[in-house]
Amino acid sequence: MEYEAVILAAGKGTRMRSEIPKVAHQVAGKPMVLHVVNAVRAVGAGKIILVVGHGREQVQSLFDPVADAVQFALQEEQLGTGHALMQAQEMVNPDHNVLVLPGDTPLLQAGTLAELMRVHEESGAAATVLSTRMENPYGYGRIVRSEDGTFQRIVEEKDASEEEKSIQEINSGMYCFKAREAFTALKNLSTANAQGEYYLTDILELLNQQGQKVAVCLLDAGEDIYGINDRVQLAEAEKILRRRKNEALMRSGVTIMDPASTFIDLDVEVGSDTVLYPFTILEGQTRIGSRCMIGPSTRIRDSIIGSDVHIESSSINQASIDDSCNIGPFAYLRPGAQLGPKVKIGDFVEVKKSKVGEGSKIPHLSYVGDSILGKEVNVGAGTITCNYDGTNKWQTILEDGAFIGSNTNLVAPVRVGSHATTGAGSTITRDVPDHALAVERAEQKHIQDWKLRKE
Repeated sequence: MEYEAVILAAGKGTRMRSEIPKVAHQVAGKPMVLHVVNAVRAVGAGKIILVVGHGREQVQSLFDPVADAVQFALQEEQLGTGHALMQAQEMVNPDHNVLVLPGDTPLLQAGTLAELMRVHEESGAAATVLSTRMENPYGYGRIVRSEDGTFQRIVEEKDASEEEKSIQEINSGMYCFKAREAFTALKNLSTANAQGEYYLTDILELLNQQGQKVAVCLLDAGEDIYGINDRVQLAEAEKILRRRKNEALMRSGVTIMDPASTFIDLDVEVGSDTVLYPFTILEGQTRIGSRCMIGPSTRIRDSIIGSDVHIESSSINQASIDDSCNIGPFAYLRPGAQLGPKVKIGDFVEVKKSKVGEGSKIPHLSYVGDSILGKEVNVGAGTITCNYDGTNKWQTILEDGAFIGSNTNLVAPVRVGSHATTGAGSTITRDVPDHALAVERAEQKHIQDWKLRKE
């Protein structure tokens, strides 16, 4: 039978103390609800429905409804999980199975969902609940079983007796239903409980009372069901996801010298035999090739890095770096920086929206913005491209083999020709012909015996 999924993402998340809806908070580089959507998509759910409410515009903006194949149902008032599922009824095919999942469980893995679906199908149950055992089950609903071990009901913490609170098997808040049976049972829910809400868990008891089978899928899934309610739990989920990512990379052939101090978003790709030094941060859609040495103390975001690249103590954002480049320490590559092969970017160099050709060098203490550098260009220390006149940005072009002397100001728009040279300390305001030397300096003057007179 086909599967659909309803993800409950309408809550405010009061304990987060944030204007951002809880499920939109980032965990390992992406909103927590997107982790749940990705897990559902990985097990082949044919339709994914998000029940949104508080901050729905922000939640909906996280998705492209067409590309992400996500639909939205609105829960105007947050009257409980059962009420949330009611809002999706018209969108779910009653002849399909439906996964019902909380949107604040970013650690959920596809393998756990696949096992839940397997148990549901093999048992022929109308409903299957995912459970796990916890030494300290405080705050979770408890799975109450009959003497023969079959499901009886779920009791919430606030409604549980002291005996029931001692039960260690807890409800994960993740279910698989036959859709028709679930929505029929929803019509009989009441709010006669401590919270005054429509509990989704009551569906299971109703189905059980009607003689329909309710199965329990008991797994060692304490991490997968971990829900986020505050910033402390958010940090713990972040730690777990990054640990999983680091372990996966190390198993694929990446050396991470100190996993505890290396922070890598889930979508980042790193090639084999690359070494990541401590305090390296790799974010977004970053792609790194093989045999690189990255770090220490380096942050790279949404950038493409080739193979055999060395980057030390630098910040790189939305840049592309070809093979065999050497970056840093203390370099800053801003959006639009494009480095060809074998480029050297040294200490305290900033590059923005510029192309740097193969073998070119900007060794230290320079700013290059809105520029095109050819091959084998050498830029001396203290050089800057004066690209902004207060209103518009202008381009600097340095042709192949140009040699820029130290402390040169290149006032754009300006072109320095092939194998041309600028003298140290020059301010270049006009184009320099190929092979020429451009020097712009005031005459050096000497005041004789100045020191003696001063004394």
